[in-house]
Amino acid sequence: MLDDFVTRAIVAGLMVAVVAGPLGAFMVWRRMAYFGDTVSHSALLGVALGFLLGMNLNLLVTLVCVMVAVILVFLQRRQELASDTLLGILAHSALSLGLVAVAFVEGLRVDLMAYLFGDILAVTRGDLVAIAIGGGVALVLLILLWRPLLAITVHEELARVEGVPVLPVRLGLMLLIALVIASAMQVVGVLLITALMIIPAATARRFARTPEQMALFGAGFGVLAVLGGIWGSFTHDTPTGPSIVVAAMLAFVVLNFVPWPGARRRRGP
Repeated sequence: MLDDFVTRAIVAGLMVAVVAGPLGAFMVWRRMAYFGDTVSHSALLGVALGFLLGMNLNLLVTLVCVMVAVILVFLQRRQELASDTLLGILAHSALSLGLVAVAFVEGLRVDLMAYLFGDILAVTRGDLVAIAIGGGVALVLLILLWRPLLAITVHEELARVEGVPVLPVRLGLMLLIALVIASAMQVVGVLLITALMIIPAATARRFARTPEQMALFGAGFGVLAVLGGIWGSFTHDTPTGPSIVVAAMLAFVVLNFVPWPGARRRRGP
């Protein structure tokens, strides 16, 4: 019989994996890994503002992540700086601002490691509700945006000619990433959440024959990574969040470097 905290950890991890897999597929196709890192690093700034203002942390983290995503969309449109330069500036600036802001909260004794690398074993029932709401909303919106997102991923200019509202759809994708990152912060932390979105999707890419298969396989590999990471954490007394990412990485290495029957490499969605 599993303890309550272990059950909550498993449920939280599985909910995050189910949403992160399909969303991670678009991040792989559109080469948005660094964008995910930028938004996830900004989550710590939301945590700091939550402590400073005495407001709900989940709400502040969500607002900050969404704000950073919107800022990135409009700054990238201006093209005054290369995207990778812009992402690098915002990612490290947001993370550093969060760490500095925490220092200004008098009398605060907070374990920053839990926010940086996750503390899935400390997930409460309230956290489960927040993850379920955030993940559920993100999953429904992703289903609604699926075809327009595929269209702009395959050929953005052609999609624009066919009447797809490219900018709103791109903004919607970035807001979905921000929402999932804010919801999943406690599972693997702000420094590792992007890995849980990218690695299972990248693993699934070799075996999927359609975009829908890649989304489903990505969610499945994410679920396996969560279960394997939690099991490894209890077996070897290792940090749970990083153990989940290590499990995902091991699956990627084994499934990409072993010649599995029926697997093939794909160059696009």
